[in-house]
Amino acid sequence: MAEEYTRWDAADYIKAEDDARLYLEACFEEDPGDGSAALEVGITREGLYKALGPEGNPSVATVLRITRALGMQIRVAYQEELAQA
Repeated sequence: MAEEYTRWDAADYIKAEDDARLYLEACFEEDPGDGSAALEVGITREGLYKALGPEGNPSVATVLRITRALGMQIRVAYQEELAQA
C-alpha cells in the first residue's frame, strides 16, 4: 500500500515575525553541517551569517534566494489584508 502525503507548507503556519525567525533558525540548525543550505542559496555559509547577522544588510536578491532555498515564499499584501489575516 502506497503512502499518501498531503501538501504541507510552513508558510501556512508562520503568522508572526518571531515565528519566521524561529523557523529560519531551525532550518539552519537542521543543516547537516555540510553547508547545503548555503549551497542552495549560492553563497558561502559565512556570507549567510554576515547577511543575516545583526549588522547584515542583505539585498532583496539574497533574501529571495534564501527563502526559495528554504521552500518559502514572500508575499506582498496591503495593510488591510494583513489586519484581516
